[in-house]
Amino acid sequence: MQRRQFIAAGGATLAASLAPSLSHAQAAWPEQPLKWVVPYPAGGGTDVLARSLAEAMRPGLGQAILVDNRPGAATNIGADLVAKSKPDGYTVMSGDNALLAFNEHLFTKLPFNPERDFSFIGAIGRFPMALVVNPDFPAKTLKEFVAYAKANPGRVNYASPGNGSPHHLAMELFKNRTGSFITHIPYRGAAPAMQDVMGGQVPCMFLDLAAGLPIIQSGKVRALAIGSPKRAGSLPNLPTLAEAGVTGVEVFAFQGLMGPAGLPEAVVARLNSELNKAIASSPVQKRMADFGMEPLPGTPAQFKAMARAEALRWGPIIKAAGVKLD
Repeated sequence: MQRRQFIAAGGATLAASLAPSLSHAQAAWPEQPLKWVVPYPAGGGTDVLARSLAEAMRPGLGQAILVDNRPGAATNIGADLVAKSKPDGYTVMSGDNALLAFNEHLFTKLPFNPERDFSFIGAIGRFPMALVVNPDFPAKTLKEFVAYAKANPGRVNYASPGNGSPHHLAMELFKNRTGSFITHIPYRGAAPAMQDVMGGQVPCMFLDLAAGLPIIQSGKVRALAIGSPKRAGSLPNLPTLAEAGVTGVEVFAFQGLMGPAGLPEAVVARLNSELNKAIASSPVQKRMADFGMEPLPGTPAQFKAMARAEALRWGPIIKAAGVKLD
């Protein structure tokens, strides 16, 4: 009996001695640099934005955030890495339409569940997408473009950065709503697709303003309409698709911050707070304005609700278009 009492007392003493250190460990997070996985190559809009936010979040967190580019498989390579990471708050990632809204419909099997295998930290913003044409294309307005495509079924091609990209699916939705037959020409990335639209090899594409705003403003392509609910501040004279006569086509590419499932609530709250502060900072606001990006600060629950709403919206569209990536 005395031996049992001694062991119990010793255990209680050990637990009591450990409690402050465990509490201190949680309070001290982060105690080392964080890793921010970007599931795209370096130099693109997602990468540049992640690096700007990482730098803006550094002072508040008291630690560096190192960007780790893991491109491939329509973001699945980077996403799988994060989904399988230890939920200690030291690994986060950029999550977008591909990961959160498209891939569950584009792939028969995924190595993770987009809704259950991640912690949603907060939305960052969304890039409006505009329908652009080569300056020599005969259609000068959206109405003329639709009329031309219908009068020349199968003879008008459109470019995209790749199968299953937001740009590809935006045009598929546009075709569905307008009854147009336009042929898809997929490229390996936005840059070569834009080059061929500027050069006239392919007459048109949907283009996100993060990549396309400079060439629209320079006149190297002509924008016909933008797929957001309201006009972009960076292109105030460009009508929305609805204003130009095509309703039911709201298209944008969104970005958010995520981590593996099971992140402690305190860590999620801290990251969300620092993310929202970074979004409101002058350098990030300028970067977003340069990209034509609409900031979307908010709560983790709001980000998750938006992502799931987009997944439900795009499922029938992808099925109707018959797009598969495996």
